Amino acid sequence: MRRIYFLVPSLEITHKIVEELRAEGIEDRHIHILAKRNTPLEGLPEAGVSIKTDFLPAAERGVALGGTTGLLAGLVGLRFAGFAIAGGPLLGIIMAGATIGSLMGGLAGMNSGNSRLRQFEQAIEQGELLVLVDISRERIGDISKLITKHHPEAEFEGIEPMLPPSY
Repeated sequence: MRRIYFLVPSLEITHKIVEELRAEGIEDRHIHILAKRNTPLEGLPEAGVSIKTDFLPAAERGVALGGTTGLLAGLVGLRFAGFAIAGGPLLGIIMAGATIGSLMGGLAGMNSGNSRLRQFEQAIEQGELLVLVDISRERIGDISKLITKHHPEAEFEGIEPMLPPSY
């Protein structure tokens, strides 16, 4: 799966594009709309927290950092307490560190916008809508042509591989 991005100048055009995407068999769970804070999306599939923020990447970093910290704490325990005493709890310490790290990282990520979408913030604040569509690699050309054929004002901004899972 790939995620394509494009900016659309108005809510009316966005509705038409989403109708066309649905007619092409693309489910709402694969369509994500980002708009200015008070824009009523009126039935359009709004982007979720995992797309609007850096929650998932931050949680992943937290798992790595927390797991590493837990491993180091466990190794220190092995060194000073010996394997018989610290060997059993070592896995528990690593798991606790990874869990706490993922929670802390995820919470920190929720407080910041999605770093991959920062380039679109100004356009969104000026009233444009960002449409993200998750489609198979084979359909990118057809869907892009369909949208630009009917809506030449839509500006394609990028294609990226999907990071599993994103919704």
